[in-house]
Amino acid sequence: MGNQLEGLRLFGTNGVRGVVNKQLTAELALKLSMATGTYFKGADVAVGCDGRVSSPIFLEIVCAGLASVGCQVWKLGMITTPGLQFLTKDWGLRGGIMITASHNPPEYNGMKVMGNMGVELPHEEEFKIERLYFNSNWKLTSWDRVKPPLPVAEKFSGYVESILENVGSIPRQAHLKVLVDAANGVSVLSMPTIIEKLGGTVSVVNGEIDGTFPGRMPEPTPEHLRKTSRLLPSLHVDFGVAHDGDGDRAVFLDEHGSVCWGDHTFALIVKDFLEHHPGQKIVTPISSSMIIEEIAERYGGEVVYTPVGSVYVSNLMLKIHANLGGEENGGIFYAPHVAARDGGITAAMIYRILAETKQPLSKLINQLPKSYIVKDKIPCPDSIKAQVTEAIRNLPRKGKVLDIDGIKVWIPPRSWILIRPSGTEPIFRILAEAPTKGMALRVVGDYKKKLARIIKSCKRHA
Repeated sequence: MGNQLEGLRLFGTNGVRGVVNKQLTAELALKLSMATGTYFKGADVAVGCDGRVSSPIFLEIVCAGLASVGCQVWKLGMITTPGLQFLTKDWGLRGGIMITASHNPPEYNGMKVMGNMGVELPHEEEFKIERLYFNSNWKLTSWDRVKPPLPVAEKFSGYVESILENVGSIPRQAHLKVLVDAANGVSVLSMPTIIEKLGGTVSVVNGEIDGTFPGRMPEPTPEHLRKTSRLLPSLHVDFGVAHDGDGDRAVFLDEHGSVCWGDHTFALIVKDFLEHHPGQKIVTPISSSMIIEEIAERYGGEVVYTPVGSVYVSNLMLKIHANLGGEENGGIFYAPHVAARDGGITAAMIYRILAETKQPLSKLINQLPKSYIVKDKIPCPDSIKAQVTEAIRNLPRKGKVLDIDGIKVWIPPRSWILIRPSGTEPIFRILAEAPTKGMALRVVGDYKKKLARIIKSCKRHA
């Protein structure tokens, strides 16, 4: 971004991000919003922001840039990303821009651009905005056609109502106690209301919106959730839910304070969904656990894989009319609400599952098939990554292979390995899953040796 990215791509996996006043500057935000408004042809656009220190400043800049090219801005102010996405779709707006760096540290900020269905634009559409940006090809409107932004006061009532309608009925006698870890982010604006409307009692930690994230870093990883994990058992709650800075992800803690990673809670949601909607498609990235496929097959569903990234999941769901998608990082997508990651509806789904089954979260997780995932990496020059990838594709194998994002090889009877070139570092990332940790480590070790030989050979012939 700025001078560093001149002539290069702006959009990454999830929008445009960078350190404030280094990669992400006021000038970049203004020009990018003008380019985006030109792409939207001066139509109605929603704009909102998270609680980061720099977000209110970028909110004004983006609103000004959009207005300058003739857009009617619906100024939502501080809101969750899924809240903005829902309103963009529900109000029939042309698009939306969310100012957020999601789970990144506090010095970062960013911009996500949504289409009229409330999901992030596919990458081919982002290319069009980038061309407008780098060519300074925005179209300024005349002074008398500049529309003042429309401030929006009530932002969550329709969003919460949609969640309650889509999650289904809750047993009347269920009054679950829930701990919400809001990460000092904007999910505190909606999550307590959602839990209370479901009939639950809510306690909140890290509930003051503070863009320096004093309670914990905004990414809800087991490491960052240690304090919350220790706190949870003493509160005698049924489960905990921890969000990232903009509220689109939800990671759960069971009644004992153990962190349940996203693949496991996604599997519970897949099982529940297919019991009510047999035969439907489930969309998930190629890196997701085999537990998802095993549960889907057991309950009559079909898993459709995408490259890694929520943009791919959202847009494939729209393309094939799938209703449910998910990621291992705690992102759940439910298209009848909005085909985008939403921590709010995810928490509501888990609440209903616990209420209906009358079983603790720890027991439900323990009933799932057992597997272990191991991650590793190996250095590889960027110049030979394509050759190395092709050589991996041609290795002898017994199981099926998928090559939509790196190479994923299934190893009978119940293991797989995914080898992906990093887009930001001179390395290959290695991810393996097997029924035991020892088996997963052996799979990684075996393929790491093969990969080292391939890299050595490609270097020799480069």
